[in-house]
Amino acid sequence: MTDRRGAWLDIDLDAIRHNIALIRSAVGTAAVAQVVKAEAYGHGMIPVSRAIEPVVDAFCVATLDEAIALRPHVSKRIIMLYPVPHPAMHEALQVDVELPVMSAADFEAIGTAMPGGHAPVRIHLGVETGMGRGGLQPENVVAVAAAAHADPRFELAGLWSHLHSPEDPPTSDGQLLRFDIATTALREARVPVPPRHAAASGGIFTGDEPALDLVRPGVASYGVLDDGLPIAPDVREAARRLRPAMSLKARPIAFSRVPEGGTVGYGGTWRAERPSRIAVLPVGYGDGYLRGTQPGAQVLVRGRRLPLVGRISMDAVTVDVTDLPGLDYTEEFVLLGSQGEQTITAGELARRRNTIAWEVLTSMAQRLARVYHPAAGTAGAG
Repeated sequence: MTDRRGAWLDIDLDAIRHNIALIRSAVGTAAVAQVVKAEAYGHGMIPVSRAIEPVVDAFCVATLDEAIALRPHVSKRIIMLYPVPHPAMHEALQVDVELPVMSAADFEAIGTAMPGGHAPVRIHLGVETGMGRGGLQPENVVAVAAAAHADPRFELAGLWSHLHSPEDPPTSDGQLLRFDIATTALREARVPVPPRHAAASGGIFTGDEPALDLVRPGVASYGVLDDGLPIAPDVREAARRLRPAMSLKARPIAFSRVPEGGTVGYGGTWRAERPSRIAVLPVGYGDGYLRGTQPGAQVLVRGRRLPLVGRISMDAVTVDVTDLPGLDYTEEFVLLGSQGEQTITAGELARRRNTIAWEVLTSMAQRLARVYHPAAGTAGAG
């Protein structure tokens, strides 16, 4: 498939497993529920999940479609992070998935849709602590938890929240205080407190969010952390050893000679100041390598950085290779990843696009083939 296109994503499955081991070393006995939503942040949900199932305790997805697609391929728990639309609840109950309850209406919808004789449905009560995307207010948690505890059709599998600013300890402390109010209320009402979880990648590595009973690592497992994240001293070494798992590579499909004063790309925005040789790579914003990456973007070839020139097109980017003579159609260019001693990180691309590394990874479109290493039988999947 890469031969047809000349552009592909290299996915290092060993790197993901290595990163999860580092996360486990940072969270002690807490269970690890790996977030694989959005195609495992662009890495490919099913191949990644198959490869890491032996080293995680559960998976987290965002949508019912993701849960349905993943379930045939893994046997471990699948936790949904967003509520199921109530009209689709019958379908959700046919899948072995753990459902979030973010309101009394969610709880009622599950109960109404549940057929007779159904195995107990595992639910996670979401607590609204400041994210503002829905959830039970701390003072309302007891009523739903008590109803679920009294109903044999339900199993309380989790009490959870999501903290929006792990880099800001006072803000996280305020959210955790609201979470603790809900926990205390359950204890005072003599309702069993289910396993609690709040920390995602940021909380794990800043140390601002306790691991509690379960953590939900996302981007860190794929080897990326926010450039501005303040890392806690006791996990600094683990953070340093994270290995990015995704590389974007391409081979040229054309070379052109541009005279001094000639232009390249839509709008003619780049004009050659000397006779130039231009390489055309078959990857563009239709693949998630967005126009906002310019100006100033570079690629790697033969271990050197060379500049992109002209506007990024839907299907192509153009590289000024004048200073590196002798390049041919067999050369491997790296747009994301490492080559020799040089590295282009997701964080670097994010800064150029005025966005975050999460968006860089997840924007990689389905049109790009994924080549997996070293898992046998998955090369070229996706």
